[in-house]
Amino acid sequence: MRKEDTTARPVAARLEVENLSLQFGGVKALDGVSLDVAPGSITALIGPNGAGKTSAFNAISGFYKPKTGTVRLDGVDITAVPARSRAKLGLARTFQNIALFRGMTVLDNIKLGRHAHLKSNVLDALFYYGRARREEMQLREEIERDVIDFLELDHIRNVPVAILPYGLQKKVELARALAMRPRILMLDEPVAGMNREETEDMARAILDVRDEWGVTVLLVEHDMGMVMDISDHICVLNFGRRIAAGTPAEVRSNEDVIRAYLGSAAEAPRVEAA
Repeated sequence: MRKEDTTARPVAARLEVENLSLQFGGVKALDGVSLDVAPGSITALIGPNGAGKTSAFNAISGFYKPKTGTVRLDGVDITAVPARSRAKLGLARTFQNIALFRGMTVLDNIKLGRHAHLKSNVLDALFYYGRARREEMQLREEIERDVIDFLELDHIRNVPVAILPYGLQKKVELARALAMRPRILMLDEPVAGMNREETEDMARAILDVRDEWGVTVLLVEHDMGMVMDISDHICVLNFGRRIAAGTPAEVRSNEDVIRAYLGSAAEAPRVEAA
C-alpha cells in the first residue's frame, strides 16, 4: 500500500511551442512546428520515423538550439535557457535509449534526478557534513516516500540497474525524472521495446503521474494503441511539419494522418468512446 504523501508538489505548467525550425546542414528537421500543451494534460507527439519528433523534443528540452521559434513555459520565454536550467524550472525528460548508470542501484539512480535542485556547495559535498549530509538524508526520505512507493519499486530499490529486466529499467528512468519534481514531464518513447504487460503497466504509471501528481505530460511514442488510450491531445508531424492536431478521435479519422502514418482506416487503432 502506498504511503500518504503530504509533500506539496509543483503546479502543472503550460508548454507553448511556436514556429519552431531546426536545420542540420541542408536538411530541415523541423519546419515551423507549433504545439500547445495544456496544464495537467497528456499530449502525444507522433509521426513516421524521421518526422522530427525527437528533434522537437531536443529543441524543447534545450539540447538543440532552434534556428527560429519560441519555447514558453507558463508564458515565460525559455528558448535561450540552457537544458540544465530548464530542469530547475521544472522541465524533466526521459530518453529514447535508456540513460541510467548501470553499475549503480535503483535508489542511487533515482536520487540523481534531484541533483539540479540541491543547494550544497562543492566543499559541503567533499567533506559530507553539515548541510550536505542533512540534504542527502532528506532527499532519500522524500524519494523513498514520494517516488519509490508511488511507482511500487520498493522491492528493487537496492538492486543494481544492470541486472533488471528492460521494462523495470524504463520505469526506473521514469522515477528519476519524477525525482526532479517536474511541472512538465517529457517522455521519449516510454514503452519502446516493451511487451504487452510492461506497456500496460507503464501506461497506468503515466496516467497516475498525471492524475495524482498533476504533472503535464508530453510524450513521443510509436505504440498507437497506448497513445490513443491515454492521450488527451495528439500532434502529428511528417517531414518536420505539423500535419494535424486534435483529440485521439479527430487524429484517427484525419485523412492526412492516415495516409502519412496510420495506414488505412481499417488498420488504424480503434478509439473507445469516452
